[in-house]
Amino acid sequence: MPFPTINQSQGVPQPTKHYGITSPISMAQPKEADLVLTQKLTEALKPFGVFEEELELQRRILVLGKLNSLVKEWIREISETKNLPASLIETVGGKIFTFGSYRLGVHTKGADIDALCVAPRHVERTDFFSSFYEKLREQEEVKDLRAVEEAFVPVIKLCFDGIEIDILFARLALQTIPENLDLRDDSLLKNLDIRCIRSLNGCRVTDEILHLVPNIDNFRLTLRAIKLWAKRHNIYSNILGFLGGVSWAMLVARTCQLYPNAVAATLVHKFFLVFSKWEWPNPVLLKQPEDCNLNLPVWDPRVTPSDRYHLMPIITPAYPQQNSTYNVSASTRAVMVDEFKQGLAITDEILQSKAEWSKLYEAPNFFQKYKHYIVLLASAPTEKQHLEWVGLVESKIRILVGNLEKNEFITLAHVNAHSFPGPKEGNDKEEFSTMWVIGIVFKKMEGSENLNVDLTVDIQSFTDTVYRQAISSKMFEQDMKITAKHVKRKQLQQLLPSNVIQTRPSRRKHSTEGPRPMNDSSLDLSLDSDNSLSVPSPPSVPAAANKINPLGSIGFTGAMITASDKMDTSGSTSPTSPVPTAPKSIQSRKGSSSSSSPPPPMGPPAAPKASSPPPPPVPPPEDKSKKPKTEETAALASSAPSGDSPTSGVLPVKRPGSPLPEDQSKKPKVEDEAKGQIEEEMASQGDEAMETDIKELDPEQKAPSDQRASTTDLSDVPLPPANPIPVLKNSIKLRLSR
Repeated sequence: MPFPTINQSQGVPQPTKHYGITSPISMAQPKEADLVLTQKLTEALKPFGVFEEELELQRRILVLGKLNSLVKEWIREISETKNLPASLIETVGGKIFTFGSYRLGVHTKGADIDALCVAPRHVERTDFFSSFYEKLREQEEVKDLRAVEEAFVPVIKLCFDGIEIDILFARLALQTIPENLDLRDDSLLKNLDIRCIRSLNGCRVTDEILHLVPNIDNFRLTLRAIKLWAKRHNIYSNILGFLGGVSWAMLVARTCQLYPNAVAATLVHKFFLVFSKWEWPNPVLLKQPEDCNLNLPVWDPRVTPSDRYHLMPIITPAYPQQNSTYNVSASTRAVMVDEFKQGLAITDEILQSKAEWSKLYEAPNFFQKYKHYIVLLASAPTEKQHLEWVGLVESKIRILVGNLEKNEFITLAHVNAHSFPGPKEGNDKEEFSTMWVIGIVFKKMEGSENLNVDLTVDIQSFTDTVYRQAISSKMFEQDMKITAKHVKRKQLQQLLPSNVIQTRPSRRKHSTEGPRPMNDSSLDLSLDSDNSLSVPSPPSVPAAANKINPLGSIGFTGAMITASDKMDTSGSTSPTSPVPTAPKSIQSRKGSSSSSSPPPPMGPPAAPKASSPPPPPVPPPEDKSKKPKTEETAALASSAPSGDSPTSGVLPVKRPGSPLPEDQSKKPKVEDEAKGQIEEEMASQGDEAMETDIKELDPEQKAPSDQRASTTDLSDVPLPPANPIPVLKNSIKLRLSR
């Protein structure tokens, strides 16, 4: 039960057996040097706690055995209450399956266990969340028991004898549940409710992955190595637009398919080789998709137009096939591809005995990487409210990143996957806060000395979305706030813990020499989690909000991006793969830059106006001039689906820039029409300064409906209430000077 029971030898797989949708790139057997490097890799991983002690592993098996017995006992009791024949009650069955990192055999010390309770057809979901919940409550080993019945995938969370477990529920259309049940059987999905299909999906995907790799032991060690690398480099977070555990597992599995006889040291190197050269958005597939005629939605860009806009599709192998990287944005993809390239350079050195494996796990210092940052602070008055806030805000940060990417003056928006405790306010009021940091790279503007950039609409659209969701879900409370501020690199030390900010002794660029290490004590990234929290947006604050704001203590007023900053943070170590941009349509002149149309004025959260969606961008013609230079790179090109995939070449459309001061007269004057609104317009002409301020709406005023911020591209939230509470407006306006 804890690990796959697949009979697979350690040796070479049968030559007639092929894995994946293409032939292998290389069938080469490992050399003695490869085995030595693999042993060194294992030793390098041990200090990070990625291997669990045998005693702890046996404890997990014991706990799962107790839980399995409880499930069988509970199902027998339910069967008796529903008057099933005695002969059937004894054989009715029921079983606990595992999935996720534990089922894959790559869980770390202290990691939780993802489990699925499978029951026969006469056991209802309401029974699971009532009688089984009560049965768990009666167990003395069970602590922190809680049910989340209304979740997208309903779950019971608990701590059983010190081990955290999440239990999903699936009711199959079977009279009994046999012990040898194989959940990969597609026929099991017939006549199931959608919540049961979602619950089964985790187990089905995990089992398929294990059946699609040539050698499970090599796969496991490679996956441990790659997951630790991703966590150390802050690119392990599905919710923030990077990759989650199942996506990393599928990338490693594809590498194993392409090099079926390679050992872990070789596979780690080949992983970086394959995916640093992968032609996204061609999808990563472990097997050819199958249609089971169950009318379930599957990922298929030929049928579903929205699937064509996925930037980094990694497709789950079990029906119904889904893209596990839906949240990836242009910026997060650019960051990950750059990390793949740096990983390739480092592993090249390791294979040439010029570096040790420890170099691969040196954590780069995100806070020295860029010159400009957006700091997002979410706060709430109580710990319970704060945890709810954090969960909501974090789930929507990818929307803010998407908004920033669409700004024509921004090349990259890189959110750090790790969150931090917010700074304390300068008063005695208790407050709980969490902070995220987003690195910003501004675009180089040829021939422009001064450039005005207004991020107010980008920030406001994000806070409005979070705010509406909080109101519609009835979780919003007074004093729940979101604050956004622009800071420069040197100002981060006033906000972040001292052990996080590491200064560099020299101003060298982050290159193939490897990343600068952070203190190991600063971030514990060995656990199987996304290592972050989240929070939503505020109604109103006192008039003196700027004085008590924890970010307001930084002296931003008068700060300016000077000629030495070179506008695009050329001194920063931004990814070499820039965010795709629309054709350039910017006219720049000294002191200003015009924009095609002014952004909509901001107001309280409101429903977006009905409008026709923008036409999809036209894919550029495929560049046929790029030819693989070696046999291996040619094989890599052929291992991806054809370049004329419907997803190829789709680029996000850039949003027009902010209006310049001389264009302000063309904007509707919300300030004049919304009576009582508190707002100070920046004097950007002649100041040569950048200011960040907070603007507040009068609680009794509402902006006209035709002047509310448009969020048509992010309309994935319910409509707001009839009388929404006015929201704090975060205004960020910058003047960039050459």
